[in-house]
Amino acid sequence: MSSDEKYMLRALQLAKLGGVATESNPMVGAVIVLNDTIIGEGYHQKYGEAHAEVNAVNSVEDKSLLKEATIYVTLEPCSHFGKTPPCADLLIRSEFKRVVIAQIDPFSEVSGRGIEKLKNAGIQVDCGILEKEARELNKRFITFHTKKRPYITLKWAQTKDGFIDRDRFSENQAGINWISQPETQVVTHRIRSTEQAILVGWRTIQNDNPSLTTRAFKGPDPLRIIIDPQLQAPKEASVFTDGRKTLVINSLEDKEVNNLRFIRLNDLTPESILNTLFQLGINSVLIEGGANTLTRFIKSDLWDEALIITGNQEFKEGLKAPALSKIPVKSIPFGKDSLLYFRNF
Repeated sequence: MSSDEKYMLRALQLAKLGGVATESNPMVGAVIVLNDTIIGEGYHQKYGEAHAEVNAVNSVEDKSLLKEATIYVTLEPCSHFGKTPPCADLLIRSEFKRVVIAQIDPFSEVSGRGIEKLKNAGIQVDCGILEKEARELNKRFITFHTKKRPYITLKWAQTKDGFIDRDRFSENQAGINWISQPETQVVTHRIRSTEQAILVGWRTIQNDNPSLTTRAFKGPDPLRIIIDPQLQAPKEASVFTDGRKTLVINSLEDKEVNNLRFIRLNDLTPESILNTLFQLGINSVLIEGGANTLTRFIKSDLWDEALIITGNQEFKEGLKAPALSKIPVKSIPFGKDSLLYFRNF
């Protein structure tokens, strides 16, 4: 590993600390190096707050050292005025000797302009160091700006014989029919904590009354999105009564009641739903069910990753699980369960 890769790897480690708190902004880390020694570090901690470069520069007590230093940044410094001033201007004022960048910003307001600014100011710029790793880190941000929709992850649990649920017409099958072991819930709730929003159809609310939170894992709860065309989900369900923010996509009404926001759409196709979420600035969504909702997004080819949990039991009959035509990238054994991971890019 070269010294450039070593310091960029540290910048990527810092960037990950931002997590979903950066919301529609990318996760970015920055490391300032002088004479093979790190003298400053920073990362973008929260949407609307200081960017990584600002935090890194502020961490250096003696600013005169910056003239001979190199700053490693996981994403091209911004060149426009948004919620904060351009970071490229800060690096120019600080008179950095060299700027090393992992990847060019896909956001059209930047996209090469930050690099151009730095070069025009006489600063040496090197780009593409650990670019693959940087793109993986910000795959949600990249998809949001290049495909104009949120990054979509599908997740469901199925039995060994391929069922996602039992027969709901039988009264003795009421309530949640658990498929995976309790320990797997920690894994799935950790996944929830990494996405900005979680989406289900109204029948999932009716059948399971889920909270759609990260209660089994210490992490931020995603924004809940319910697809409920005719507003048929039970009004006493947890998602409507626990005080947490929830969006209800429907075809009847627009209104806000406490932490509930109802958004009316004339067309409830996956495309129109994702376009609405894009307009709301939501850059990643975990779709957890039910089978009909998952299948609609699969048939529309509007998904990026999928995680299928296969439990160690059989239902013999019931509701068949959705089907993917892709071959799993990897299979992860987890106690009595197995986790299959798919990619659609």
